[in-house]
Amino acid sequence: MRIGVVSDTHMSKNEKSLPQELIAEFRKVDQILHLGDWVDLEIYDLLAELAPVEGIAGNNDGAEIIARFGERKIVTLGGVRIGMIHGHAPYSGKGTDGNALLAFADEQVDVILFGHSHQPLLHKQNGILLFNPGSPTDKRREKLYSFGLLDIEEGRVSARHVFYESKR
Repeated sequence: MRIGVVSDTHMSKNEKSLPQELIAEFRKVDQILHLGDWVDLEIYDLLAELAPVEGIAGNNDGAEIIARFGERKIVTLGGVRIGMIHGHAPYSGKGTDGNALLAFADEQVDVILFGHSHQPLLHKQNGILLFNPGSPTDKRREKLYSFGLLDIEEGRVSARHVFYESKR
């Protein structure tokens, strides 16, 4: 099973297209997980043309997105329990990855996916894979735009980033 992971699209109604690199990769995935800061629900429709979409809301999302997706959830895909959180809360004082860990401190998860910082991150802590895909459209201080891919096979998960220069 291949999963497309994206966060922090920050796209308004004026921006009607996703980056070509993301479209090309997400056409090949079984599921898309969005980790918040959609900003506009139209982004769901654009992604849903590529594959089934699940998500959570971020700190820049309005009431409609929060009501539809919630702000935290656990999904099980391919036998892997995946925690999804944007990463701005609960505040841990230990960065966005610390916030994400705190959000699932009392849960059994194999992977925690989060966004918020726009900084790609991939590492394991306490046996949990922590993965921030970065942003495909708002790289901020990063040199490149990015999103992520998870591969799940026989209950094992691997993750990687896809980096690119232009958001067009």
